Amino acid sequence: MQKMTPDDRLAILKARDLLPEETLAAYVVGSTARGWDNARSDCDVYVVLSGNGLPEAADSIPVPLDPPFVRSESFYEAGKRWEVVYWLDNQVDQMLAKVSWQAYEAGIIAENALTSKEELALARLGNCLPLVDEDWLEKARKRLTDSAFRSFTVVRSLGAADDAVEDALGQMESGDLYSATISARTAFGHAIDALLDGAGEYGSPFPKWRANRFKAAAPSVISFEDYWALETMQAYDPTDPRPWITDVLTVCQDIAMRVETS
Repeated sequence: MQKMTPDDRLAILKARDLLPEETLAAYVVGSTARGWDNARSDCDVYVVLSGNGLPEAADSIPVPLDPPFVRSESFYEAGKRWEVVYWLDNQVDQMLAKVSWQAYEAGIIAENALTSKEELALARLGNCLPLVDEDWLEKARKRLTDSAFRSFTVVRSLGAADDAVEDALGQMESGDLYSATISARTAFGHAIDALLDGAGEYGSPFPKWRANRFKAAAPSVISFEDYWALETMQAYDPTDPRPWITDVLTVCQDIAMRVETS
């Protein structure tokens, strides 16, 4: 099947009357926008509206904003499931306010700053496929870059990695090597997410794309080959897991010292 162009996607949305007059921007997000999609992937679209009212749609998704929900409409077209999610411009403002430098310097706990849905909505601004009004997107991206979003995500991932490192060390000392192995894997995932967050490759709530994000970021701290060897536990010896656990925790601690939080 021939790959769809942005104009093709825009035509489908218009034909279904899914772009209200209040539309400020519309853009494809997720794997489709990044070229990571496959035959089973959904096509996800965000539509940003002016005003204070969201359109009537099939589903409401709760978010801790005002209004406390976004609307979504799903349908099937061209052999794929599509989901169109409607956000208000004011809701984007609210999310950006949650990750302002003022909020960061006030000591807002990183993991409490945003829900995973809010974090994903902001993260997707940087890697999306515009369909309507790139102007709005450019301004939103600049506001995101100027915010403390990167610092919030890095601190959150580093904190989760540190907690898992401590768990792994305690479990290994007590001889619980099964649990220590799992904690070490958890720590490694969070450490890599911190590294990628620091490079602007956001998306840690969805680890399924971590390898692709790593390739896109190409960090100098660790090669893809070394990362993938640890991610897939290639050197793990179930009869003596301590060396593997120790190596993983060492890498985690090395990453933590190299990633800048602000």
